Order: sequence, then structure tokens, then C-alpha cells
Amino acid sequence: MINDIKKDAESRMKKSLEALHGNFNKIRTGRAHPSILDAVTVDYYGAQVPIQQVASVNVEDARTLSVAPWEQGMVAKIEKAIMTSDLGLNPASAGNVIRVPMPMLTEDTRKGYIKQARSEAEHARVAVRNVRRDANGDIKSLLKEKEVSEDEHHQAEDAIQKLTDQIIAEIDKALESKEHDLIQV
Repeated sequence: MINDIKKDAESRMKKSLEALHGNFNKIRTGRAHPSILDAVTVDYYGAQVPIQQVASVNVEDARTLSVAPWEQGMVAKIEKAIMTSDLGLNPASAGNVIRVPMPMLTEDTRKGYIKQARSEAEHARVAVRNVRRDANGDIKSLLKEKEVSEDEHHQAEDAIQKLTDQIIAEIDKALESKEHDLIQV
């Protein structure tokens, strides 16, 4: 029973960490990276689909992405979808290929993105702590129902705390890496 609680807590904490990485990918740095366009959806015959399902996204050089639609008619729709996204990008089409230059980040935008990254990291930490609270509550209820002993209760809470500390350390490491990417010119 306790092992199930630990496994559930671990999987939920790791999902919080994965969500943080996804949110960090949406915060653009000065460098081109295909994951920047992950959140962009395109109207494809009446359905909103991710851009990766209608085109290939590649890094052309350090500051430029190239988007190659699989259908000629999708060029204008993809270009419009990138423009209307809240990423602040201005794509330019050249025939069948859409080039997306990454604008230089100003000092103010860097500070704003760092603040946003710190906020996302704090949300992830709170989510991990909430998982810890839920797991400890489940373990405590097992103790009240006399399904586990005091020793097992304390061992399980210690294990949950160690897992929490480990995941929060990974969150801090990811934040430090993202801040480093944002500070670099």
C-alpha cells in the first residue's frame, strides 16, 4: 500500500518536472530551437493541429528556423499562425519554405523572460509540494486505520521527503540552466 503511494507521488512529481520543461521550451532564448513552435497550432481543414503535424521545423542557423509545409496550400496558414501566436516572431515565406528569424533579445525582454522562468519554476515547486502533502496525508490515513505501524509511517514520510528534495533540486537545476541560456548574448 505504501509502495503504491510512493510510486504515485513519484510519477506525479515527475509530470510536474516534465511540464516545467515544456513551459521552459515556450520561453524563447536568442537561439533558434524547433520546440519554440510547439505551442503553435494551424487550421488544417477545419481542425487546429500542432505545426509539427503539417510541416517540418528545422534549425537553419543559430538565429533562424525553417518551416517546410508538406502541402503548398498550407504556407500562408502556417505563416499566419506563427504571426498571431504570442511568441513575437515575424515569419517570411520564400516559395515553399517559411523562414522564422529569432529577434535579438533586449535587456528588458531578457529580464522579463527570466522573471517568467522563475515564476514557472515556483509553480512547479508548489505542485511538487502539493503532491508531497497528498502522499503524506494518504500515509497518515493508513496510520489512523492501523494498516501501517509508526515506524513504517515515518519511513514512508522520509522517503517522500527525499523524493521531494530530489525533484526540487532538478527544478532548481533546470531553472539555473534556463537563466544561463537567457543571459547569454
